[in-house]
Amino acid sequence: MTRVVVVGAGFAGYFAARRLLKKLGPSDEVVVVNPHDYFLYVPLLPQVMSGVVEPRRLTVSIPGTLPGVKFVAGQVTDIELDAKTISYDELDVGSASMKYDQIVITSGSVTKLLPIPGVAKHALGFRDLAEAVFLRDHVIRQLELADKSDDAAERAASLTFVVVGAGYTGTEVAAHGARLTRRLLKAHPRLAGSEAHWLLLDTADQVLPGLKEQLGQSATKTLKSLGVDVRMGTSVKEATHDGVQLTDGSTLATRSLVWCVGVRPDPLVSSLGLETEKGRLKVSATLAVPGYSTAWACGDAAAVPDLTEPGQTTAMTAQHAQRQGVQAADNVLAVLAGEQPVAYKHANLGFVVDLGGSSAAADPLGIPLGGFPAAAVTRAYHLIAMPGNRLRTLFDWTGHALQGPLEVQLQLVERPELPLETESAKHS
Repeated sequence: MTRVVVVGAGFAGYFAARRLLKKLGPSDEVVVVNPHDYFLYVPLLPQVMSGVVEPRRLTVSIPGTLPGVKFVAGQVTDIELDAKTISYDELDVGSASMKYDQIVITSGSVTKLLPIPGVAKHALGFRDLAEAVFLRDHVIRQLELADKSDDAAERAASLTFVVVGAGYTGTEVAAHGARLTRRLLKAHPRLAGSEAHWLLLDTADQVLPGLKEQLGQSATKTLKSLGVDVRMGTSVKEATHDGVQLTDGSTLATRSLVWCVGVRPDPLVSSLGLETEKGRLKVSATLAVPGYSTAWACGDAAAVPDLTEPGQTTAMTAQHAQRQGVQAADNVLAVLAGEQPVAYKHANLGFVVDLGGSSAAADPLGIPLGGFPAAAVTRAYHLIAMPGNRLRTLFDWTGHALQGPLEVQLQLVERPELPLETESAKHS
């Protein structure tokens, strides 16, 4: 029996495991170690926050969709590459270890913090399902607090929402959040004439930095039409319970600071004692861990050489992670068959950014799109990319378009359970 262990079940890990299960023999074993028993379709988290889709639509059961997999609900704490052994903490069981023949490290990433006073204590993270559900409850609660308050300053603070980071996630959160509060305000007659104030901050000089300027301009136009205050070249200098001080010297009273600055590789990577690049484990173009013929790494955890842009590493995107997971699985299979592994090479096929309603920014195959055409491409892309729950998601989109969001707090997650410095949100 050959045992292949996959560490993590984000985009890289899930698709690596699925490929391995299809190709390995019936006597072989594929083990997936992940904190949750589901793959999370992270790109639609902003739609959970805004109530467009229900939370479970984003979860794809690992045991249910990967028949034959041996699933371990746990957290890998150590990998001994020489001994070919992993150590892990399993839910409701405790510490344990396991031998492997081949390992694919796809431990993903966690929220990236910056040394800004008060951020870790007062900001809200946005990396996993619990944080998205909590943020939705929080936004609804702030409208309720504003509704019952007779103090103009307190009401304004409750209706002010600050999003830091104008990348994919932050841009989508600001757009979906603005749409959500605009519709929910109609359910509060006492707030007639009031508006929710959403701000999107980033130190970059454009929204969606790193993408084509035309895409950034299209997204900015949509955000401004929704009333979002877009401030480029600006960030948070300090956060307190009562508000934030910005780097431009201004101060805002707010109870809502959403941190979407970015991610960093999971700390497991640095614990291996191997060479890293910007925190990511350096690997060869074949995704092999240097010096080990039985170890592979990909996704956010690995600095993979980008053969389409010599001298660069592939970006930390779902697009690369998914394809690298498949390539890593194929290379494991090749080595087991006595064949040579193949280098990973994938040209960027474009990006999609959902801005809610009939708005989006996209550049499929390098063709910049905006408005309804971009929204259609974006929704189609998500339906194709999701490994499950497609029909349910489509029903949710239709229902939301016809009826709008429900003003209901689930109150399933308490804020103390969601410190921003948590390292439990791991997606590759």
